[in-house]
Amino acid sequence: MMRKSSSIDPRDHTCLVLKYAISSRLLLITLISLWRSFLSPYDTSAFINPGCLSSADANANADTDPQLLFPHVASALEGSIVWDSVYYVRIAQCGYEYEQSYAFFPLLPMCISLLSRTVLAPLIPIIGHKAVLGLSGYVLNNIAFVFTALYIYRLSILILNDSEVALRASILFCFNPASVFYSSIYSESLYAVFSIVGLYNLLGHANNVATLCFALSGAARSNGMLNAGYFCFQAMHQAYDAIILKKHASLALPVVVSGAFRCFCIFIPFVSFQAYGYLNICRRHAEDEMIPWCRARIPLLYDHIQSHYWGVGFLKYFQVKQLPNFLLATPVLSLAICSIVYYVKLSPKVFFSLGLGAFPVNKELFAYIIPPGTNGEPETPGSLEDETSSTLQDAQSLRQRKRFTKGWSPVRNVSLQSGNVSSEGRACLPVLVIPFILHTGFMAATAFLVMHVQVATRFLSASPLLYWFTSHVMMTPSIAKRWGYFIWVYCASYILIGSLLFSNFYPFT
Repeated sequence: MMRKSSSIDPRDHTCLVLKYAISSRLLLITLISLWRSFLSPYDTSAFINPGCLSSADANANADTDPQLLFPHVASALEGSIVWDSVYYVRIAQCGYEYEQSYAFFPLLPMCISLLSRTVLAPLIPIIGHKAVLGLSGYVLNNIAFVFTALYIYRLSILILNDSEVALRASILFCFNPASVFYSSIYSESLYAVFSIVGLYNLLGHANNVATLCFALSGAARSNGMLNAGYFCFQAMHQAYDAIILKKHASLALPVVVSGAFRCFCIFIPFVSFQAYGYLNICRRHAEDEMIPWCRARIPLLYDHIQSHYWGVGFLKYFQVKQLPNFLLATPVLSLAICSIVYYVKLSPKVFFSLGLGAFPVNKELFAYIIPPGTNGEPETPGSLEDETSSTLQDAQSLRQRKRFTKGWSPVRNVSLQSGNVSSEGRACLPVLVIPFILHTGFMAATAFLVMHVQVATRFLSASPLLYWFTSHVMMTPSIAKRWGYFIWVYCASYILIGSLLFSNFYPFT
């Protein structure tokens, strides 16, 4: 029996998501302000503001003006620039001056610089240039966070076809454990918004927009390149459809070429940035004076910086003294594993076949993608009027979803032609979820085995799979109360502790 669609207007849910997103940012900013006023920062170097190495930018060295109208505001903003925010603001102010600064990708500094030179430029005589740069970063990232929350809701509607689950997933994102980084001058917000908006447009067949968004996510963070995998997955299914189902191998060539070209476009920001760093650092010296990484067959600056300055590498973090950091990352890594296991167990055959030829469709199986009504059992039917209303709503949803699902997998093509409204929205779900499972699994493994493991909390914070799973858990009556309590305690404690430690220059993820 099909699950009845929610009668709540989706616009009401959108407004609710917007309300929670804005409220969560106001809460974070309030907490950060309170902790900063009650405690002294562990490291006070945030107030140090040396001039740029190059004197080309006059504004960059103009922050020492004693005639600022609001010096206390300027001091508060400059003092809040901590940890990696120092690098981003410095790059926006002076460009890439030092080798280690190339670990920070250029999209955020470029946006900060642009905003500070245009919209917020009138504030420079009032609070100073560095404070305006910091303010630009805060404004930019908090706005990006709100849009991310809205598009997580929209994306979840397309994937799950359930507005209640989508709403809960969006609210969970608004209060995720890495929230403090989304309201600070970090690249998480820009990466998340371009990744989620790109996925939404990819499912809407706005492939050019999706390619642009994924490329921009790669200009914000290196892991943005992984979004190319979604195009690879799409091309693989379309090629399978052409070769195996339609028996026209010639139709597969343009699909593969198009997918490869889009992946190449997504890689362009990363490759260009590495080339830029190579030219700035290596070409200043004669060949015999070049530092070792410049003489490598593939001189990859990013790999050198991560290894040399941050000690990032395979199993390098597996040390007894790092045990507290592994404990700090345990909740999010456990959540990632549980999310992956949950969705894989729904249909192991579909997952391990990557959804290729995943039919005939098991209707009962796909009904469990949507949170069950009671303990995993489908809801009991209502009155004839309710069933008729629900069927009409589902039929309308089906028409709207056809353009989002066309061409992704053989399963969807079969179900769309069958005319079975109750199974269409569910039949395609495991195939659509597969790339999210692979993406989350790869990122979790990388965080655990290669990176500083405590970074996993924010590294995985933009993965929709985690919020879908926790939303399912919290809507399953038999376990909702117990696990829902733990989930919210986990989020709240990390928000409180994170805002306390991070804002005062103490280590936190």
